[in-house]
Amino acid sequence: EANAYRDYLELHGLSVQLAEALAEYWHARVRAELGIAGGDPSDLDAMFRTEYQGCRYSLGYPACPDLEDRAKIADLLQPERIGVHLSEEFQLHPEQSTDAIVIHHPEASYFNAGGRS
Repeated sequence: EANAYRDYLELHGLSVQLAEALAEYWHARVRAELGIAGGDPSDLDAMFRTEYQGCRYSLGYPACPDLEDRAKIADLLQPERIGVHLSEEFQLHPEQSTDAIVIHHPEASYFNAGGRS
């Protein structure tokens, strides 16, 4: 209504990045609590290449493309308890909500072709 599209886009971009950063923080914390974070690389590029034990799979990305699987997670976790709802299109609301499946097996990877990626 105020024609402040730039403000909206900047706030939206910030909220997307903060949601991703928080998800990555919790993934790192779980690895630490499981005692497997000692092998985490100190190099940022190596972290981006997931050269650590465990993977965080998010639905809708190439490793888990079927968004309908989110309904199974919602049945287990009941996100409405904390005010998060699943739409008919299998999107989480509020908009910057996120979910993931976290696997910490040493052989967990995003794609099998060519090793870890």
